[in-house]
Amino acid sequence: MAVDDDVRAFLDRVQHPVRRRDADTMLELMEQVTGQPARMWGTSIVGFGSYHYHYESGREGDAPAAGFSPRRGATTVYLADGVGPHPDLLERLGPHTTGVGCLYLKDLEQVDLGVLEALVRASYETLSAGTYGRRAREGGEGEA
Repeated sequence: MAVDDDVRAFLDRVQHPVRRRDADTMLELMEQVTGQPARMWGTSIVGFGSYHYHYESGREGDAPAAGFSPRRGATTVYLADGVGPHPDLLERLGPHTTGVGCLYLKDLEQVDLGVLEALVRASYETLSAGTYGRRAREGGEGEA
C-alpha cells in the first residue's frame, strides 16, 4: 500500500478499537477501488484521488474523489456525488445513516463490504471522470 507518513501517523492515533480496525479496512478498500495512494486532506480526512468542483457562485476548488474519516461516533465515508444516486446500493449495505454526501458506519463487520466497495467505486468513477463539477449539496450532475 502506498500510504504517506501523515496518513499512517493519523491512523495510528485513532484510539477507538472499532474505528481503528475499520480505518485499516477502509484504507485497503479505497486504495484498491481507486488505484490511488492515500493522502491527508486537512487534519482528519484520508483521501484518494481528486476532482475539481465549481459552485454556481464562482467558488471552486479541489476535493478528494473518495475519502473517509474515522470519527469518534462512526466511520464517515465521503460520497461527494451525494447519497442520492445510490439508493439501491444503500438499501443492501446494512446498518448505516447518511447525510447529503456522507455515509456513517458504526461497524464495518455489520455491513456488506462488497456493497460498500460498489458504492465507493460508483462515486469515485463519477467524480474522476472529469465531468462532475459540483458538490453533493448542489445535487445532480453538472459540467465543470
